[in-house]
Amino acid sequence: MTIDFLIYKIILVLIVFSITLLVATYSTYAERKIAAFLQDRIGPNRAGPFGILQPLADAVKMFMKEEVIPSVSNKILFIIGPGLCMLTACMTGVIIPWGKSINIGGVDYPLQIADVNIGILYLFGVLSLGVYGIMIGGWASNNKYSLLGAIRASSQMISYEVAMGISIIALVMMTGTLSTGEIAAQQGVGKLWGIFDTPSFNWNVFYQPLGCLIFIICAFAETNRAPFDLPECETELVGGYHTEYSSMKLGLFLFAEYINMFISSAVIATFYFGGYNMPLIGRWVHDPNWLAILGFVFLFMKIVGFIFLFMWVRWTLPRFRYDQLMNLGWKILIPLSIFNLIITGAVMMRHEIITYFFK
Repeated sequence: MTIDFLIYKIILVLIVFSITLLVATYSTYAERKIAAFLQDRIGPNRAGPFGILQPLADAVKMFMKEEVIPSVSNKILFIIGPGLCMLTACMTGVIIPWGKSINIGGVDYPLQIADVNIGILYLFGVLSLGVYGIMIGGWASNNKYSLLGAIRASSQMISYEVAMGISIIALVMMTGTLSTGEIAAQQGVGKLWGIFDTPSFNWNVFYQPLGCLIFIICAFAETNRAPFDLPECETELVGGYHTEYSSMKLGLFLFAEYINMFISSAVIATFYFGGYNMPLIGRWVHDPNWLAILGFVFLFMKIVGFIFLFMWVRWTLPRFRYDQLMNLGWKILIPLSIFNLIITGAVMMRHEIITYFFK
């Protein structure tokens, strides 16, 4: 690895990290504005024009508030909990392909921090670690409401990871790779169902519609978003796993949720909606650098669309009861994901099956 490539990777890490923080920051503003629109209100309009500086005001408030650590808590774990949530949230962005490679001085530089050949396994490994931050924070608080919220969060995330994982297995069977970069690249070539000539529109959602739906539902549960926000159910558990948190430690928990929402939207767009690929753009634009820039813009537009979906659902649907949450995960989504896996295998082996039965 040359020093130029290493410097490029460091710059790319800083850019992705900055974009992630910026999107998460202004997602709070967007959520309040969307909620206000849906409820026929105005929303934030005091800090700056149209309230555009409200996220900065909220950040200053979080930093300036008194930091309280309960005397009966496990102080070390109490501090580690929100930090672990934030760390795992930021780690998932490294395997997202943000666009095609850019050419600088005759050398191609990929717009992906790490294109590992087991990117999906890395993604699920990091997602599995995220529950520890919530569990540690709830347990270390030494508060029964916090502990109940942490237990709810862990059981919910474990339950929905099963269906999410099985839906991804079907995608891996179809694409033949665990690399997120390769999955995104495959959706820009070929014909839809091998029939329709649609360059750059060979999206996986057309081949895996049921798997895509299951993945999106599980993404809502994994990020603790409504209608799956039972871990922080205010009416029953005061504030859930972060009841005892204040100041920026509370801010890290809340911020990690918005980062997870941003990364989940990027993963959905990459796995099922073509990633940085857009139909027909290659027919009009041939410069590789412009293709990379436009690909990033198109991917970002898809991400914004899914973030809006997350917010729209939150302010539209009521929260599930806990028994409904578990029934949906274990009795509906897991059987559906297994059915989708069987159908995918049958379609892939259709020639062998037909030959076996009608030889």
